[in-house]
Formats: sequence, C-alpha cells, structure tokens
Amino acid sequence: MTRPERWFPSLSSRQKAEQGHFAKAGTTPKKLVREFSRFEEGHRKQLGETLTVDVFMEGEFVDVSGISKGKGFQGVVKRHHFNGVGQATHGQHNRLRKPGSIGACAYPSRVFKGLRMAGQMGNHKVKVTNLMIVKVVPEKNLLVVKGAVPGHNNGYLMIERWS
Repeated sequence: MTRPERWFPSLSSRQKAEQGHFAKAGTTPKKLVREFSRFEEGHRKQLGETLTVDVFMEGEFVDVSGISKGKGFQGVVKRHHFNGVGQATHGQHNRLRKPGSIGACAYPSRVFKGLRMAGQMGNHKVKVTNLMIVKVVPEKNLLVVKGAVPGHNNGYLMIERWS
C-alpha cells in the first residue's frame, strides 16, 4: 500500500497578502516585519526603505524590548521565589517545594485572581530602559549597548530612542 501524496498549497492567504505589501514597497519578502511610526524630522523613511543604525549616536540612551527566554512550566519556588515549607522533618513528607495553602474555606469560597502559582515562565515581551549606546558600527550595521538585553542569542530586538 502506498502512502497518499500530501497536498501542500504553494502560498497561504496570509503569505499572498504579505507578497502584495512587499510588491507595493518594491522590496523582497522579509522574515520579520515591524512598523515604526515615530520618527524625528529629517529621519523620515519611505515605504520599503531599509532602517539602519545610522539614526543612533554614541552616548545616547535607548529602550530595548524583546521576547524573554522561555523557561517552560515552572513551580512556585523557581517562578515566584517561594520557600516551600522550610523543613523536611516534623511530619513533612513530600511538600518541600509546594506552594502551601491557596485560600480560605467558607469565605470567600474561591481563589482570588492573580494568586501566584506554578505555570509558564518567560517567553514574554520585556522592555529594558535607559541603556547607553557605547558604539555604533555603520559598516556592519551593529549597535553596541551597555547592559543586558532580553531574549536568546540571535533574537530580534526593538530599539527605541530614550525620550
């Protein structure tokens, strides 16, 4: 018995729409597309024009935002720095890293929203503010920033002028 051939559409409707946007801008399709709306006078860009690091200066302060490293599903000790029950003796069997009590009984008869519990950690948008630009390398389109920036290696970052 032979396996049936899978049908792979050449382009999804989203990709077709994006191709129209790229054709209007007169550029080739890109992996990541972002819109920048705040530009100072003299730094305005045309549709499809490439944005480089020459708009920044050394010694300038910027805000850097990106997606933080994803840590997966974590317990309350790692995620919220809980202590657990604190001791391994006096009746404690297997609750060393557990959250403990999460609410009352008859009143309020529910768990309040926002209670810190185990769950997904990381993989959120994070903005680090007031980072200084140490060096601008326009030949390689590089920006050297003093301080830690969010995300994994080779991740995408959004750099905004400090205002």
